[in-house]
Amino acid sequence: MESSPAIFAGMVFALFGGGILAWTVLRVRQGEPVAHGVNRVASAALASVAGSGALALGVWCFTRV
Repeated sequence: MESSPAIFAGMVFALFGGGILAWTVLRVRQGEPVAHGVNRVASAALASVAGSGALALGVWCFTRV
């Protein structure tokens, strides 16, 4: 019963992180900016850090189950 919130939070973080990383890879491969009106390198780097952080947080939540 107490592991349900950890599972839910882990899934949310993992899906968000994976989605952000997939979006970033897709946009970089197409040669388009990740965020409109922002430097390509800076937006790709920030999105990669945010996606990796969310994915790591999701993994951490799963270790608490």
